[in-house]
Amino acid sequence: MDRRELMLLLSGALAAPHSLRAQQKPMPVIGFLGSASLGANAPYVAAFGQGLRQIGWVEGQNVAIEYRWAEGNFDRLPALAADLVGRKVDVIVTQGGNFSALAAKNATSSIPIVFVAGADPVEEGLVASLARPGGNLTGVTLFANELWGKRVELVSELAPGARALAQLVNPKRPGTERDTAAVQESARAKGLTLRILKASTESDIDAAFASLVDLKAGGLLVGDPIYFGRREQIVALAARYAVPTIYDFRVYVDAGGLISYGTSLTDTYRNVATYVGKILKGAKPADLPVEQPTKFELVVNLQTAKALGLTVPPSILARADEVIE
Repeated sequence: MDRRELMLLLSGALAAPHSLRAQQKPMPVIGFLGSASLGANAPYVAAFGQGLRQIGWVEGQNVAIEYRWAEGNFDRLPALAADLVGRKVDVIVTQGGNFSALAAKNATSSIPIVFVAGADPVEEGLVASLARPGGNLTGVTLFANELWGKRVELVSELAPGARALAQLVNPKRPGTERDTAAVQESARAKGLTLRILKASTESDIDAAFASLVDLKAGGLLVGDPIYFGRREQIVALAARYAVPTIYDFRVYVDAGGLISYGTSLTDTYRNVATYVGKILKGAKPADLPVEQPTKFELVVNLQTAKALGLTVPPSILARADEVIE
């Protein structure tokens, strides 16, 4: 072998690794679009990461995640979704109800989207059907509206002498009217008057609770993604005004709230991670049926009940999935 041939051989060997690296597929990127804040959703982001790890995807090792949080400002969602699309992420996960999913859907018809939907995703126009979503969206639906009747029933059992109930709602959130209608129907069936308290800011929430005294509401219902980040304030106000309050998710009860009834969000985000993993491996959202919750958890805080001077009926304790003593 002459010197020229040796140099050609060595140059080819040295170039090979660069060539192979150039051919390697870059690390896939997940876009995470949230309507609230990271702090408020830290347990669910952790559950999502855990779900990914269980199926072999580890953030920073073989997958990257770009987070975008609207901090409760729903008007920011379209721009945040467009930013993720501009960064050409491989899949978008949406948190915070149908409005986040709709923002993502309006931003792209090609990038796969996995949503966590509060209301019926078919009625909202996210998918063609639960069994066959079609298009580029699929995910998990919480069917939140259908649970309001159960919450009215539970808070009525806790406050049997109440003639009126109140519902704390965020007037800026799309879908609020549907929630209110569901509560109104259930309250009317029990012969109860429903008072609507509108609040989207910290000061609004303070004012809403102050009005409970004049409204003489014997119980309160709370449920909106924007309130996640203000749960400490809401739980403290419920204690100050001594109003039996039921929440949509257990995170409030963990913070000292009285009672919650709803889907397990940690399970939900693990399921979302499973769908994301399938899509990263080539599955199409159109072929992945929208998952429906199969388990609902009832959590009761007896410490809070005692502080309120309430006796939790045995019928509720018998049905509770967890009782905090």
